[in-house]
Amino acid sequence: MPTYDFHQHLWPPPLLDALRARGERPRLRGSVLQLPSGDWKLDVACHEPEARIASLDRDGIDVAVISCPPTLELDEALTESYHEGILDVVAASGGRLVALACDSVRPGFAGTCVAAPSFSDLDRLAALFSELERLGQPLFVHPGPDAASARAPAWWSSVVGYTAQMQAAYAAWLAHGTDSWPKLDVLFAILAGGAPIQLERLASRGVDTRSVMHEHVYLDTASYGERALALSMATYGVGQLVYGSDWPVIDSQATLRSVRGFGQAVSDAVCRDNPARLLQ
Repeated sequence: MPTYDFHQHLWPPPLLDALRARGERPRLRGSVLQLPSGDWKLDVACHEPEARIASLDRDGIDVAVISCPPTLELDEALTESYHEGILDVVAASGGRLVALACDSVRPGFAGTCVAAPSFSDLDRLAALFSELERLGQPLFVHPGPDAASARAPAWWSSVVGYTAQMQAAYAAWLAHGTDSWPKLDVLFAILAGGAPIQLERLASRGVDTRSVMHEHVYLDTASYGERALALSMATYGVGQLVYGSDWPVIDSQATLRSVRGFGQAVSDAVCRDNPARLLQ
């Protein structure tokens, strides 16, 4: 059974070309990604398919699940550039890459990625949820754009804004989504913003915490290490954790090293069995 990294981003050539050609944000100028929310320096070479396969080999991971991060703030035309280009990249990868669609169910894609803030209105996404549940495809919930104040440090959105979004999305799903779509597999990025530490607080408000333990709700590991992962396993068990790195936004090595540090059985569950169940 292959090993998976369920949280990677790759911009196919048509999307890179479209970003370079744009006169307004979002756009790419050399190695600087200019978004409406700010400028970010990046290594464009990380998005070359050959470099991506090499990074998987370096990590000892067989397959990367690719999504287009909602934080890119793409318009409809740019999103279509991703959809058109990524299928060609996947087809040429020899099975090493699998892609998720943006906000929709599409042929050739293994599931769907949506922005966490969209969970503020689950009814608006009802048709998408029902179709994914019918097809048995997973839903990946990823942070969306965050408007940090001008005085906020550079890390604010990633550490504060994104985790707050994910906590809110996770709570909305527990409150309203699990009853309406009980068989839909939902994977929340970055441990749902720290969901494991919220169970005791839920209990303090009279919530039966056993009621939030759902077999179809998963948490990805991106950016977290030994302490957070140990708490997650103590709270949910190893069966709900899925390895995700957020490469190339952040380095994959620290989280992967932490996952493997728990031993072969845990590593197999988090990197093999659980993601395979999502992609069955």
